[in-house]
Amino acid sequence: MDYQSSYSNNKFTRWDQLPRSIKGNDGVEGAAGEDMVNSPSHYTSGRVEAIEVIEDAIKEAPNPMAGFLQAQVLKYLLRLWHKIDSLEDAEKAQWYLNKLIASLK
Repeated sequence: MDYQSSYSNNKFTRWDQLPRSIKGNDGVEGAAGEDMVNSPSHYTSGRVEAIEVIEDAIKEAPNPMAGFLQAQVLKYLLRLWHKIDSLEDAEKAQWYLNKLIASLK
């Protein structure tokens, strides 16, 4: 079952029910000594950390939910080429973007 249909069918209702690929790490195992909590390589590979880009981008969001949805889109797009399954992350970004667009209508 894909990520989008899992949510649209309300299969998952609690965080602990989500597959690991959705709630964290997404199949990327940390290299020896890599801090997968504070500085995972898929968020820190550029000149600026993804969290800094996201924080700046959502400052003027019209409401907390819109900011959250935008942050999710950015998170998945910013690390897209640093993950094992880029298509999956692109689909996740699209799912959140669709929710964001719907919330703005």
